[in-house]
Amino acid sequence: MKWLRILLACLILAPLAGCGYNAIQSSDEDVNAAWSEVLNQYQRRADLVPNLAAAVKGYAAHEQAVLTQVAQARASVGSVQMTPEMAKDPNALAAFDARQGDLTNALSRLMVVSENYPQLKADKLFQDLQVQLEGTENRITVARGRYIHAVQQYNVQIRQFPGVIVARTLGYQPRPNFGVANEAAISSAPKLDFSSPGALRAASQSAAQ
Repeated sequence: MKWLRILLACLILAPLAGCGYNAIQSSDEDVNAAWSEVLNQYQRRADLVPNLAAAVKGYAAHEQAVLTQVAQARASVGSVQMTPEMAKDPNALAAFDARQGDLTNALSRLMVVSENYPQLKADKLFQDLQVQLEGTENRITVARGRYIHAVQQYNVQIRQFPGVIVARTLGYQPRPNFGVANEAAISSAPKLDFSSPGALRAASQSAAQ
């Protein structure tokens, strides 16, 4: 019955502008691919956390409150495996985004704490981890931007004629998206500087959006 509905829709729409089925399929795959990249970059960041926390603990073991917050935030982001199908649920996507925002904030506080320990800041391993974290935050921003645009394109296609006919026939629904305070900000990754508390707060706000 599904393919019969597709065929009927295409036969009706073909003389006008084509049925749009292939375009919707392509956009749907683009969204899924963009989502996989978002997950890859967030996982890259999560993988950095244990080494980063261990480096800080080696010089600032009594900063237990901040270290605990980082550990809890990392555990929270790892507690749910967000599949492309789950990302179609606006509540699940919002919860995922909130967890990632909590980890961003926890890492920012950890970096602020590191400013109080000159020996830690001079540690080569810690410096390398900082560079990796900065690069990962930039990649996250880029991946989120690509996902936002892919979802926007998909949502437009299933609302416009003739795609809307195919979407209604086959049950395609608009996808929820990340919120963006400034569309221009997602066109390129920001250059993050983890050397000052002010820059860390700005990085936290950018990645949490």
